[in-house]
Amino acid sequence: MKNIIVGILTLLIFGLMAWTASQGGAYNGGEQNKVIKDFGNSAMQTASVVAPQEKDDRQKEMDELNALKDKAGNTGAFKVSQEYKSKCSSCHGVNGSGFQNGRKMMGPKLFGQNEAEIYKKLSDFKDGRKENMIMKGLLIKLNDEDLKRLAKEIGEFPARAKALQQSN
Repeated sequence: MKNIIVGILTLLIFGLMAWTASQGGAYNGGEQNKVIKDFGNSAMQTASVVAPQEKDDRQKEMDELNALKDKAGNTGAFKVSQEYKSKCSSCHGVNGSGFQNGRKMMGPKLFGQNEAEIYKKLSDFKDGRKENMIMKGLLIKLNDEDLKRLAKEIGEFPARAKALQQSN
């Protein structure tokens, strides 16, 4: 009896799958996909009819100022190791501030934390005591000495920033 019920349900499922595929398929969006495509085409036609507006002088000046700020922010960063650049800077910023080019980064601020704090956090991520798949993936192949070296470098960030500020 169980086999008969399972067989009927299997046939029903295959029948529903065939019917769905014959209706345009849920995988391709069916009728709704056609509506969205039509909407997209009409939006494109409307956008092409409206001429792009010329930027006013104030907006041009603001764009130039923002470009200068970005350039100054990148050149004002202190030197960091290639290891920090490749593993840490994309999430925590070039100088560990949690910001890059005026935008908040994905990772939290590291700047100002001491070497011991950083080392403990790195160890916790590597050993799985703190859960973050990105951090664990970056640290999984590093040994204890590598973690200590990164922690020491990050702990030195305030001193490096102060030295850079005094030299300018």
